[in-house]
Amino acid sequence: MEVKVDVLRKATLRGYTRLMLAYLFCLVLISVYQYIALYLKGVTDSIFGMSFFLAVIHHIGFSALIALLLVIPYRLLEHLKPRLGIKSIFGVVVLLLVVEALLVGYYTRTYIPMGADLLSYSLQDVYTAILKTSRYGVLPVITLGFIILAFYSFFKFTGSFYHYISKMFPFTIVLMSLFLTTLFTERKPINDNKIQHLVYHLITTSLDKTTYIATTKFPLLQPNKPEDVLGAYFNLQEEAPNLVFIIVEGLGQDFVGNEAEFGGFTPFIDELTQKSLYFDHFLSNTGRSFGVVPSLLGSLPFGKSGFLDVQEMPNKLTLFGVLKDNGYHTSFYTGANSSFDHLDQFLRSERVDVIIDKSKYERIYNLQPADAAGASWGYPDKELFEKALSVHKSDHTPRLDVFTTLTTHEPYLTPNQEYYDTKVGRILDNSERYDSRTQKIISKNRAIFSCLLYGDDALQNFMTAYQEKPSYSNTIFIITGDHRLVPIPQHNTLTRYHVPLLFFSPMLKDPKKISAVSSHVDVVPSVLAMLAANYAIDLPRETAWLGSGLDMHSTFRIVKNIPLLRNKNELNDYVAQDKYYTNGDLFRIKKNMELEELVADKGPYEKLLHDFKGLNNYVIAENKIVPAELVLHKVQPENFTKEETVWINSQFNGRDFDNAYETAKQLAFDGDYDKALLLLKFIASKVPSHIDAKILKGRIHAWRKDFKTASVVLEACLKTNPNYDDIYLAMLDVYFWSNENEKVLLLFEKIQDNKIKNIEVTKKVKRSYQILQDKGKESNTLIVNAAIEAFTASEI
Repeated sequence: MEVKVDVLRKATLRGYTRLMLAYLFCLVLISVYQYIALYLKGVTDSIFGMSFFLAVIHHIGFSALIALLLVIPYRLLEHLKPRLGIKSIFGVVVLLLVVEALLVGYYTRTYIPMGADLLSYSLQDVYTAILKTSRYGVLPVITLGFIILAFYSFFKFTGSFYHYISKMFPFTIVLMSLFLTTLFTERKPINDNKIQHLVYHLITTSLDKTTYIATTKFPLLQPNKPEDVLGAYFNLQEEAPNLVFIIVEGLGQDFVGNEAEFGGFTPFIDELTQKSLYFDHFLSNTGRSFGVVPSLLGSLPFGKSGFLDVQEMPNKLTLFGVLKDNGYHTSFYTGANSSFDHLDQFLRSERVDVIIDKSKYERIYNLQPADAAGASWGYPDKELFEKALSVHKSDHTPRLDVFTTLTTHEPYLTPNQEYYDTKVGRILDNSERYDSRTQKIISKNRAIFSCLLYGDDALQNFMTAYQEKPSYSNTIFIITGDHRLVPIPQHNTLTRYHVPLLFFSPMLKDPKKISAVSSHVDVVPSVLAMLAANYAIDLPRETAWLGSGLDMHSTFRIVKNIPLLRNKNELNDYVAQDKYYTNGDLFRIKKNMELEELVADKGPYEKLLHDFKGLNNYVIAENKIVPAELVLHKVQPENFTKEETVWINSQFNGRDFDNAYETAKQLAFDGDYDKALLLLKFIASKVPSHIDAKILKGRIHAWRKDFKTASVVLEACLKTNPNYDDIYLAMLDVYFWSNENEKVLLLFEKIQDNKIKNIEVTKKVKRSYQILQDKGKESNTLIVNAAIEAFTASEI
């Protein structure tokens, strides 16, 4: 009996060793996929180079660590029941391989490994980021079955040479030695084990307890003494100028200008650089889109994961609020959902007059082509600008208009794709500006460069149409990128933030290239200083801008300290004059944002970053940006009793507001209207643009027979979202239930104007019209009658 037990023990120990070797083999296999994908995209020059060798070393170390961590639970499970341990660890290791493959897929698509920014995303966001189908990101998902098969096959294969494996003992000493050895090798995102990278950053972020000892209550606050550095460049008119901000998705400096590495695909913007104040060494303060509006329009600190992600909006000042307080009409235009990253909450807190997003486009506008999963981000750039021009009617008051584009966002699908793909091919064939590596990258990423061409055309069309407006002569256009396009290989980590900035206007005296380094947070102080110096613009007596104003020096220099937030929860980059401190490394910044690595004392720069982190966290967490009395547009938060808060928390997980809406809908269906309305009130306080929640609120009032309130709620919905079928369905029900079928005649005109083609809408229109006919109360307008009759008789 003892012999049998001993044989079983040896067999299971042997099996564990084979599992770990099979795990290592599959990690290497996943790395082979990564390097092939990067090579095919033109990102790397070779597949099996030194970087791949380092990746194998890191996988050896990580698999050794996993083996050390799992050996004890393995033995315990084996002790409980023979073969239970090996089966359980087999499942765990397969799960680790699946996660590694998904993270590698994400990396080959974004060139950034998933890190602590994961903490700021909901499960739906993670699904979108990691699992969403894309040109290369889908391949790891497709190959998961192959990886699992390879893992099992290699596990079986190792049994044939176990006599070599048995010589590895003492096992734990070997594993620990391998792990410790890899700690001293060069570790970069490309050659790091992606799970290890993720776990490391999650732990370090969680343990980062940056403290800040406040010596003053509002450390960013200072007397407002604006210096006008812009006014001298313009022939300003008597009336305050209109300001049009155009934030182009992914527009990095690498794509703009005659000297750009990937230039030639934004010819109109290139032309504008010759007619503008053109900042060619400019920086975005964040490496993702979520940060651009607070930085560019508010000069605001980041918080831990971006200003828009702050749970309770702190007191603040922005360009929106200051100009609105001085008589400007403010508006924001995007083709995407404004609720993404809570942008709508930010805009409404500044009382922006007009917010046009994906939900407010009529059916005459065409969505961006859907990706392989059948989803569309929203409306492409030409539709965005056409919609804005249709809305923008009045020129009686000065305006602040802000646009954010999306065509150059993944999945990089553009209308008339074949036309722009062909155009990219012609540029490649006829230009001698590109070396072989650049040509390869462009060719492998043709869809991205097609989007650049399309976006450039859209901007040219918009500017041409705007010239016909009477206000054009008194308008200043500010054009910049939110960050550099992610999928195109970059020279260094600073390149991610390198974007152009243009001030273009018919009032500009002379164009000028400005090579001094500034950033997005410097724009608001300079724009407001120009307006205050030349017009009766009333500025707050104190401000808390993160930036100090634009450096207008024509030659390259860096006299500023500039914090840079790479991703959510990843504030690890800092520009300190001509030095760049990033993740523990120190560089000198040279012209064109080239970096020279320095061997120097990093302590002072680490302290600068540490001190800013503390300040940044303090002013956001403690609501100490500006005192309440300086806030121009106060938004009273919805108040909930303690009991209501406890109940809401019991129903809501904190992030997925669509799930909260479904809960509210079920409560309403169950007849618990009070609780449904309470949850809808909470949703509205956090996601003001959640149109389905507003419609449900209107329906609940109708179910309670409060038809007047229901009509008010639904009419407000119709005003902001005129092309959404569900609003018409709800309003038709309200008019029917309240016996106000005459109102359907007016509603029908909107149904026609917005080209609503929905079989249920048709039935409900017909229902009300039939009642009116039976009562002899149909409209006296023969045209309306004929139109309704034709509509209700039509087959949809």
